[in-house]
Amino acid sequence: MTWYSAFETAAEAAAHRLSPVHLRQLADRLGAGSPDGVVAEAVAVPGFTEVAAPLLAARHVDGVPATEAAAYLRGLAAGRQQGAAVVQVESVWSGPKTHQVPVRSTAQVLVGLVDEAQHELLLMTYSAREHAPLKAALLAALGRGVAVIVVVETLQGAAGALAGAEPAAAFAGLNGLQVWHWPIDKRGEEYGRMHAKIAVADRRVLLVSSANLTQSGVDRNIEAGLLVRGGTAPQRAAEHIAELRSRGVLARLSN
Repeated sequence: MTWYSAFETAAEAAAHRLSPVHLRQLADRLGAGSPDGVVAEAVAVPGFTEVAAPLLAARHVDGVPATEAAAYLRGLAAGRQQGAAVVQVESVWSGPKTHQVPVRSTAQVLVGLVDEAQHELLLMTYSAREHAPLKAALLAALGRGVAVIVVVETLQGAAGALAGAEPAAAFAGLNGLQVWHWPIDKRGEEYGRMHAKIAVADRRVLLVSSANLTQSGVDRNIEAGLLVRGGTAPQRAAEHIAELRSRGVLARLSN
């Protein structure tokens, strides 16, 4: 039996980034004998080509026949789709504990989610202050090669509602981490706020919470959220953020 370690690793990474439908479309183009350039653009969504390219390169490295690679990807897509049907949801809380009702803390869940990420990690927060356990987890994730993107509010965007250092300063010193924001000129005449607080790991796990990425938010305040594993919600959240970036609604903050 022949083992294709590079291709299998690349396929697993692609499966974490692509929906089962898009993975199947990639397999169909590959199985039809299309050139790599055509396969890499099989689905017109942001980031698809960047995911497909290393997969196609790994196929050539291992010498995997196109039909065999396509069959493997179809099986992977079917498995992912079946797994996505299983959804686990649990409540997450910050603040005072009650021994009678066991709940997981926001700080614990957030750091655990970051530790779990192997390919992609997305965070959104209104306010942010340096929180040592989170910063250590982010540093470790970057060391694993995880692509980490954080979307924050700015002092200008908050229009006086935030004080002190810029929220982006909480992530200073984390080389490789990308910080994005919602520019004022993209908010309209009566502009709103970047008020979302979510975390998404590998498009498989989603934390939606009222807690900002601050010591108060993840520990001291009474805050509530939901941790979602499986289903379409994590994938859709990541895709929505990717689309906002692609359309220029969100912009990269300079270091």
